[in-house]
Amino acid sequence: MKSAKGKGPTKKGTREALKPVDDRKLGKRKAPVKADKSSKKLTKKEKAVKKDPNKPKRPPSAFFVFLEEFRKVYKQEHPNVKAVSAVGKAGGEKWKSLSDAEKAPFEAKAAKRKADYEKQISAYNKKQESMADDGEEESDRSKSEVNDDEEDSEEVSNLNFANWLLKLFLKINDM
Repeated sequence: MKSAKGKGPTKKGTREALKPVDDRKLGKRKAPVKADKSSKKLTKKEKAVKKDPNKPKRPPSAFFVFLEEFRKVYKQEHPNVKAVSAVGKAGGEKWKSLSDAEKAPFEAKAAKRKADYEKQISAYNKKQESMADDGEEESDRSKSEVNDDEEDSEEVSNLNFANWLLKLFLKINDM
């Protein structure tokens, strides 16, 4: 009988020696604890509700600035091609073939858009900080109503809108 190399002895006695000595330590498997509604994770839809539509969009990179112009030219030259992937591949190949001097105007436009974005985002952040300062004056009861986990995401967004509208109204009356 041939034995495999490196496997060691295959006697039953050695298998028994490998078993744990104290079987009492091994317990029965417990059923998983079901999560409460208050500790459940947020779904994608609930996370998407929290995005602020007033927040400025990030600026495009130099490649995407180039791609904006390239799409127009490509559509005129190839009117039958409808696939977005074809335009993207052709644009990527063209971008790789451009020299640094040819890329410079697109990089300049991207830098200008980035500078504009930084101005907009700083103004947005200042506005958010001022709204957060106003929000600290809210009562604890209204905060718990807005942050209640058992409410639907639609009801939460309606409450957020109502609170925002109330803050706006109070600001106008204070002027």
